[in-house]
Amino acid sequence: MSVVGFDVGFQSCYVAVARAGGIETVANEYSDRCTPSFVSFGPRNRSIGAAAKNQVVTNCKNTVQGFKRFHGRAFSDPYVQAEKSSLVFDLAQMPTGTTGIKVMYMEEEKVFSIEQVTAMLLTKLKETAEAALKKPVADCVISVPSFFTDAERRSVMDAAQIAGLNCLRLMNDTTAVALAYGIYKQDLPAPEEKPRIVVFVDVGHAGYQVSVCAFNKGKLKVLGSAFDPELGGKDFDEVLVKYFCEEFAQKYKLDVRSKPRALVRLYQECEKLKKLMSANSSDLPLNIECFMNDIDVSGTLNRAKFEEFCAELLTKVEAPLRSIMEQTRLKKDDIYAVEIIGGASRITAIKERISKFFGKELSTTLNADEAVARGCALQCAILSPAFKVREFSITEVVPYPISLKWTSAADEGISDCEVFPKNHAAPFSKVLTFYRREPFSLEAYYNNPKELPYPDPTMGQFNIQKVVPQPSGESSKVKVKVRVNVHGVFSVSSASLVEVVKSAEGEEPMETDTPAKEDELDCTQFDINNKDMGAFYPLETHHCSTIPNVCNGKWEIHYNKQEEKKNEPPQAKKAKVKTKTVDLPIENSLHWQLASETLNLFVENEGKMIMQDKLEKERNDAKNYVEEYVYEMRDKLHGVLENFVSEDRDSFSLKLEDTENWLYEEGEDQQKQVYIDKLAELKKLGEPIQNRLMEAEERPKALNELGRQIQQYMKVVEAYKAKDELYDHLDELEVMKVEKQGNETMTWMNNKMNLQSKQSLSQDPVVKAQEIQAKTKELYSACNHVVTKPKPKVEPPKEETPAEQNGPVNGQEGSEAQAGNPEKGQAAPENTEAKLPEMDID
Repeated sequence: MSVVGFDVGFQSCYVAVARAGGIETVANEYSDRCTPSFVSFGPRNRSIGAAAKNQVVTNCKNTVQGFKRFHGRAFSDPYVQAEKSSLVFDLAQMPTGTTGIKVMYMEEEKVFSIEQVTAMLLTKLKETAEAALKKPVADCVISVPSFFTDAERRSVMDAAQIAGLNCLRLMNDTTAVALAYGIYKQDLPAPEEKPRIVVFVDVGHAGYQVSVCAFNKGKLKVLGSAFDPELGGKDFDEVLVKYFCEEFAQKYKLDVRSKPRALVRLYQECEKLKKLMSANSSDLPLNIECFMNDIDVSGTLNRAKFEEFCAELLTKVEAPLRSIMEQTRLKKDDIYAVEIIGGASRITAIKERISKFFGKELSTTLNADEAVARGCALQCAILSPAFKVREFSITEVVPYPISLKWTSAADEGISDCEVFPKNHAAPFSKVLTFYRREPFSLEAYYNNPKELPYPDPTMGQFNIQKVVPQPSGESSKVKVKVRVNVHGVFSVSSASLVEVVKSAEGEEPMETDTPAKEDELDCTQFDINNKDMGAFYPLETHHCSTIPNVCNGKWEIHYNKQEEKKNEPPQAKKAKVKTKTVDLPIENSLHWQLASETLNLFVENEGKMIMQDKLEKERNDAKNYVEEYVYEMRDKLHGVLENFVSEDRDSFSLKLEDTENWLYEEGEDQQKQVYIDKLAELKKLGEPIQNRLMEAEERPKALNELGRQIQQYMKVVEAYKAKDELYDHLDELEVMKVEKQGNETMTWMNNKMNLQSKQSLSQDPVVKAQEIQAKTKELYSACNHVVTKPKPKVEPPKEETPAEQNGPVNGQEGSEAQAGNPEKGQAAPENTEAKLPEMDID
């Protein structure tokens, strides 16, 4: 089972995997651990990651980036419309009303959904992980910003499904960082002690997130989160781009924004300048050659001036920090440390303001870029049965308050209640009780639109079907279970109708409307679905009635009523009431949820595009092999192969030149098989020449080895004839065979060498190295076993042993007799068993 964590950022991505040695951030095919969040579309294939970023200038209209913030958003969304004007590529509306990206792919205009484009990026990250682990990857944990809404989270889940990934959990960026921070700490307070409070600040390229976490041994609890989705590194880049656009307009009379390619280059240079200013306070240059209309441009800026331009942005840094302190009601003295991560956290002015707010030095013990991916991989390892990880429970929070509203059955009005307040623990389930005679619907929505970075607070509608009245005509009791799952997504997970079945009179009094036994369980039920998170979360039960003045719009939590009934007078005998629970179907209508048919179509299309990319890679490789062979042979014909080329040198050189010209003309865009055939045609002429060179190098080595063996065997024959003691045990007939074989082989070798010496290097050899090696092997097989035959050992004469010692000695007769005669002695099996050695069980 694969254990992988993906940090899918606005600008770049990181992949972390779990191995026996721990968590490791893996590198892509460019030996870079950072994979840019870019996808480029071409006439024949897609380029993803670093390859796509390299095309951002040359193919700017079809290279997309920064698409992460369009997840789950309508095309008419004010944010999308505001961003549209600053994008180099085009946005378009999907048939469902969501945002799509319009590009030219396979020489056709196509519109891809945000889920499809993110799936392409995830496919690339999946390939990187598979290359590192050397096995298929399916299970993973993916990071998302903590401010993502329900629709955005579901959109990312769909993208993972399109990419063929099984996302075990969508994890908030700051929670992943907190896990990476806390799981390795050995000095955390015990569970019963006061927790250690740590603030995590993540200043990314497109978002600013803050969370406060409480740590105990084996436990992480998020106390609260705050964020500003409109503050990030790209906003500081935008300030620089705006400044230099104005400067170049005055200095060089250039309208930079009219040329997308020039604008992209300026963004790249401004980002580099921003990074340099984080480390240097002096004046720094910005130079771009052939920027527009063959004009070279240049400018300078220093950190002080940059901070002056960014003053408005820097004032936004403190707002989330104040918000988080108010939410958690903590004092600054309660905070143990402030950990800062994220690419934009390197901006000096941001660090200064955060440090000043908390009144303490910022901690940078975590890798600012890779901490999120590492935390995701750790979470995946915790959820995976393949790895044994220290027990560590994680309690998340709900970022926005969630409410439900429904049509009241009593007065036909609209009722609503807040189900999950802001910063409520998650994952979590609650049970709501309704009294209804017919099917009804619940609408989930965020009840505080002001703090929502999203125009539509609606989350979705949930229709509870097949609700019928009781046989007596009364309203049926319907229990509805609502849940915020591990992904932070809200759902109505189940609904059940409680049927009342009357039976004969009995002795024990029981409630007719609400069975006491059920009330007893209301607050003691636990959601076992959360055991994978390392902790159990209680299932709160709320009682909602549409009868006036019963619920009063508030949740009524049922407690054990048995103690209350102890002091009550005994009740009259009543009929026993039995209840039967019937599961009810729920029809979900989620906001911007992809239909299953659409999702299946996207999965199919992604598979086709992966196959097309693979075919195009193979075609390009075949073309490159031809080009490589042409250049290699052309150089060698006038180098190492010069003496081995026959009279047709000129014709082969001409053939190579013609092939080179063909590659850059009509051979520029051919099928894979055409290149394979062209390479075979060239090799037909070139391989004989290369073989002559190889034979000229290998043949002397083979002849030397053969000559050495002949000499070795002939020496043994001579020694035998000279009556050498070492060989006097050999059989004369066999020695004669060795001599005969040696003489024949030497005659064959001398004959071949004489013939070869008359041949020129440009002619095919008379004898090949392979034939000589075969002859050597033949000689070895015939002679080696004869000449290496060992001399027989001469044993010393044995002394006669006295007759009385022929029998058993030193009291051994008991055991030996038992071993030899099973009939004697019954304890033999026990002794044998006792003497068996212990076996190591692997």
